[in-house]
Amino acid sequence: MRLSRRFFSAVALLAVAVPALSQTPQAPQAPAAKPAEAPASVFGEQIDVRVVNVEVVVTDKQGNRVAGLRPGDFRLRVDGKDVPVSYFSEVRGGEAVSLAADPTESAPPVPGLPSLAPGSPVGTSYLVFIDDFFPIGPRRDEVLKSLKKDLSLLGPDDRMAIVAFDGKQVTMLTSWSNSERALNRALDQAIGRESYGLQRLSELHSFESTQRLSANMGVVRSPRTSFSQQLSLEEVSFARHIGDQVSRVVGAAVSTMRGFASPPGRKVMILLAGGWPYSPADYVVNDPNRPVVDRDVPEGEAILRPLTDTANRLGYTIYTVDVPGLQGNNADASEISPPPGGLNLRDQEIKGSLEFVASQTGGKALLNSLREKALPNASEDTRSYYWLGFTPSWQKNDQRHKVTVDVARPGFKVRSRSGFLDLSRKSEVSMMVESAMLFGNAPGASPMPLQVAAPVKSGRHEMEMQITLGIPGDQVTVVPYEGKYVAELELRVAAIDVNGDKSDIPVVPLKLSSPTAPPKGAFFKYQTKLKLRDVKQHVVVSIFDPLSNHILTAEAEVTPPLKK
Repeated sequence: MRLSRRFFSAVALLAVAVPALSQTPQAPQAPAAKPAEAPASVFGEQIDVRVVNVEVVVTDKQGNRVAGLRPGDFRLRVDGKDVPVSYFSEVRGGEAVSLAADPTESAPPVPGLPSLAPGSPVGTSYLVFIDDFFPIGPRRDEVLKSLKKDLSLLGPDDRMAIVAFDGKQVTMLTSWSNSERALNRALDQAIGRESYGLQRLSELHSFESTQRLSANMGVVRSPRTSFSQQLSLEEVSFARHIGDQVSRVVGAAVSTMRGFASPPGRKVMILLAGGWPYSPADYVVNDPNRPVVDRDVPEGEAILRPLTDTANRLGYTIYTVDVPGLQGNNADASEISPPPGGLNLRDQEIKGSLEFVASQTGGKALLNSLREKALPNASEDTRSYYWLGFTPSWQKNDQRHKVTVDVARPGFKVRSRSGFLDLSRKSEVSMMVESAMLFGNAPGASPMPLQVAAPVKSGRHEMEMQITLGIPGDQVTVVPYEGKYVAELELRVAAIDVNGDKSDIPVVPLKLSSPTAPPKGAFFKYQTKLKLRDVKQHVVVSIFDPLSNHILTAEAEVTPPLKK
């Protein structure tokens, strides 16, 4: 079985292959030493979303917040069909508000809140995600310094967690904290981190220089470009490269949200994005007179949907922060001289990504000067709103559902999240494995022993090694069947290389059996071989038990054999 490539960039890619796994089970055997207990997860609880929460902002024609509405004033629809509002509360000025005299309109509190009793404070959990991969350091630091300056805005029931992503690894600078001193220290650490926007800028300039050189030398363009609406092979390659880079940061933000899935109160992500184009194809072409139809490159919605789906699934509202600032003379990854006519299409592309992510999750895009007032804007916007909740009929089929909210009064404008994804268990577990690849610890997962033999060269650019798993017999569901004790599990293997490129995560059915019930402390020994590209890799192996929903994980660093 092969792990297909997810990224198709211009740089060296990860290539991972796993031979077909033998289905012959091994009898359980006692280990020489009991494995260490699972470390407590610092990223949150195992995710179990049953209620879809919809935070709704209602404004009048002048843009003023509208207060005092009741459940009957709202119409909630899923895929165009009316659904009952199971949970309702108004939050005004950071406190839950009484629905007035009619107690029959009251609803149970929304799960995850400390209390929604009238007059009680409703705190906000701010998850700050810092993209270090796209922005130039000084521009990023301007936003971080403004966050430091505004930390005093956090109320006694608010909290903040801060993480950063460098294109390869997510680093938690601080878990949930209300300590201004601890958060200041974490932001100081963030300001001191290396950023990689100059590399992104260099890639863009190199591509443009090559294009100009080809034009000056009279190089005949590829047959694909005989029509201007088609991309050249060079444009396709660079557009895919940019799309893969954006997908990499989006994946890190997704894993971050999943790792911090269950904080109390209102959930807000402040996303410091360093210049993600909505359409990589249009960003590369950068010509208003050349509309591209045959793109052959993923569009912004396909790239950004995992982020908005995860936010809506977990109840996060995202406030995207324009780290570069939408100006044509920026020294950052979106830097470019405006094309003829003064229209900066690349700035529009970056603005499109910021606005899409924010609008789909009920948040706001903080552009230009607002980027240095990220916390004040997010804080003010989340202090007064209506909290609606409903319980869908979960099918776990990976289907996306559209959510719309209207107010039965003329002249009012409504802002809320746009939908939710009914995630399958298969997708849920695969995403947990991806989280483990970045964080080193998947929420709710338990460790299992893993031995990796020294890799050997197996091809021109490949290495092969044997791995041995110790699957704890008392941590998987073993049932008697036809005179044996059987466990039917799912095996997942994933890898991320030194460049940050990841493999897909296939699911391999795994059936283990034993003539006797495995005693406490016994292990199923399982061996197979992995074939990987011969660059340094981080490998994550997981076992999922569908009957108990329990996950076991193991991980290892693999270094290529020395070249002779």
